[in-house]
Amino acid sequence: MRAVVLISGSGSNLQAFIDQINAGQLDISIELVISNKADVFGLQRAQTAGISTAVVDHKAYDSRTAFDQALIDKIDSVEPKLIILAGFMRILTPDFVDHYQNRLINIHPSLLPKYPGTNTHQRALDAHDAMHGASVHFVVPEVDAGPIIIQGQMPILADDTASSLQQRIHKIEHQIYPTAVKWFANGRLSISDGRVLLDGENSVRQLQSLDV
Repeated sequence: MRAVVLISGSGSNLQAFIDQINAGQLDISIELVISNKADVFGLQRAQTAGISTAVVDHKAYDSRTAFDQALIDKIDSVEPKLIILAGFMRILTPDFVDHYQNRLINIHPSLLPKYPGTNTHQRALDAHDAMHGASVHFVVPEVDAGPIIIQGQMPILADDTASSLQQRIHKIEHQIYPTAVKWFANGRLSISDGRVLLDGENSVRQLQSLDV
């Protein structure tokens, strides 16, 4: 399955996809990696793996609509079936989201619907939560509100900081995001009444015992 990955930073989730593809565990072809920033390590990861890259700098456009249209033009040039947001730090317009309805996915570092938006690790600590995690979801116009595909969670430790939580959550992301992409690529996902189904059944999985 042809895919495009959108990034804004180091591309650690992108690397998780590349590693699984190279190991024969993920049957997708990443046709293009696009960043809205030119100097990020994720672009180097893609180039090292022989994947085409492009930069669409949001600062070069006078509106969010113009930027999103430039993104659409670049994405559609390779005709992907799946668009993966992997640390892409731009809020997308409803027109962009609608253009890729049910084939645009994102990962968010919280157990949604808890803590949409930013600063999720500190918010979990401030709330004295017992558990924290990450969620893969289809993207809808409302930020971090789309139907959830899969979640992974772990206990918050007594000495955790926002930084240590972030590092541990990355390990969860690198497990659950390729799983969600694999399900999509294998045609196992569908959406019914705003809920994601895996093989016709509710697919949201709480991964209770991740060693992170």
